[in-house]
Amino acid sequence: MKIWGGYGSEHSMNLVMIGHFRDVTEAAKANEIIAKLTQQVNQDLEIGQMEIGKLNDRYSGAMLDLLGKLNVHSIEPAELEQFAYDATIKVEREKLVLTTDEVGVSAFMKVMLDRGARVEVYSAHEHHGTGYGRGT
Repeated sequence: MKIWGGYGSEHSMNLVMIGHFRDVTEAAKANEIIAKLTQQVNQDLEIGQMEIGKLNDRYSGAMLDLLGKLNVHSIEPAELEQFAYDATIKVEREKLVLTTDEVGVSAFMKVMLDRGARVEVYSAHEHHGTGYGRGT
């Protein structure tokens, strides 16, 4: 008899993160920063400067330059892969709304906090009727 034991995840977090900003300009700026970081992460993955699931303990030269230009200093190298995960981000006036099946969202939260947001995070599985997340 064989007994198999393991852990699996179906990535069904249905997480919602809402950054509430002072105005639409700040929400748009946070969205722009996230887009630029996502683009650089994708480039780093493409050229082999970064690997998903591997402990990334260093920034690529291009990423380090970008972080400096964007004035983002709180994101650690290991958090950068979060920008490669499947997430939907949209600006709704002074709100930036992120929805994802992932639980690792600290890099997104840091961008929002750096831009002065009040951040709300919840599971849409548990909090129905908010208009955000899958099945709401």
